Amino acid sequence: MIRLFVAIPLPETLRRSLSLLGGGIPGANWVAADNLHLTLRFIGEVDEGTARDVDDMLSGLDVPAVDVRVAGMGQFGEGDRARLLYAAVERTPELVRLQERVEAAVVRGGCPHERRKFAPHITLARLKGAAMPRVQGFIAAHALLRWPPFTADRVVLYSSHLGREGPIYRALADYPLRVW
Repeated sequence: MIRLFVAIPLPETLRRSLSLLGGGIPGANWVAADNLHLTLRFIGEVDEGTARDVDDMLSGLDVPAVDVRVAGMGQFGEGDRARLLYAAVERTPELVRLQERVEAAVVRGGCPHERRKFAPHITLARLKGAAMPRVQGFIAAHALLRWPPFTADRVVLYSSHLGREGPIYRALADYPLRVW
């Protein structure tokens, strides 16, 4: 079995900038700079055959490159149930279209449909028992941050191995997007 997801890799300057924000929230497990990405589809555990089928379907993507805008912060979960701190990504029609095409390819590859609505974001930290006033303060302090947009000219199929120090992501395949 192999644990997979499809994502847009971030430019080095954006990853570095986002990682410099980390800290100051007890109970927050910050994502390493090298692991920051924009998930288009979490696949989960699949067998090797399904992984090959998903790769084959993603190889046929014919989608234009998209501009990605990162602005502001947010959290998933409320109160003591907050589980994730993220940098918000603008939900543009082009980004949604790309995600829908990735979703269709993954389903054709043998995976079930994703039930959750696509909420574009970049996970900055996982929260376990984090003090909510600190989380809310972090979000408020960084709410107006905006980063220069970047053009996503590829998507990547990643494997994820859970380890003691956190997940280890490895790029398995790149799928270029059309650049006009």
